[in-house]
Amino acid sequence: MVAEIDVATDIAGNLVEVHERIAGAASDAGRTPAAVMLVAVTKFHTADRVRQALDAGHRVFGENRVQDAEAKYPDLKQEYPDLRLHAIGPLQRNKVRRAVALFDVIETVDRPRIARAIASEMEEAGRRPDCFIEVNTGEEAQKGGVLPAEADGFIRLCRDDLGLPVLGLMCVPPLEDEPSLHFALLGKIAARNGLEELSMGMTADFEIAIRFGATLVRLGTAIFGERRSFSPLQD
Repeated sequence: MVAEIDVATDIAGNLVEVHERIAGAASDAGRTPAAVMLVAVTKFHTADRVRQALDAGHRVFGENRVQDAEAKYPDLKQEYPDLRLHAIGPLQRNKVRRAVALFDVIETVDRPRIARAIASEMEEAGRRPDCFIEVNTGEEAQKGGVLPAEADGFIRLCRDDLGLPVLGLMCVPPLEDEPSLHFALLGKIAARNGLEELSMGMTADFEIAIRFGATLVRLGTAIFGERRSFSPLQD
């Protein structure tokens, strides 16, 4: 599907506004704004729009699909060596090698088969992207993520048995649910496993997530505007 995205979006201005909102939410929660990292989600947005954010000083981005990241980011990473790229979408086994080669953080480690594949590829490639365990806090059949009841065992497998560099946990609450319940649950699982990083909160609920301890928030629409339609490889 190909059509126009709102090219008039003030990406630099939106970044300023988002950072102000992050600072306000952090302050209200008694936290420092520096404790919350903004991951700018570029799903279905072009490399040109990513470049606008880079020119505005932003350096941390998230992509859902390996093939879309490969179409946009290799050249940008050459130009901006401090760019950090997060994988935030479901990861297929046949794309693990490419993901380990390109991404700096993989946020969606969600099942033993993928965890073992990532560990094997890291050893072979000599490259170790940081990892987050995705928890399916809503226990939704259509979503990836380890179930909450199985999270402790899966974290042990990833961190202790496979030696993955697990920094924290990630979740995507069901749209119809009160997100604070899911953010609180993720925080409890992280705390009892000694994990300090929590990737949670998107455009609609990131201020709530910060109140519940989010250390990374993943925002796309608030920065790049609505994705009315798209061509992922368009530049």
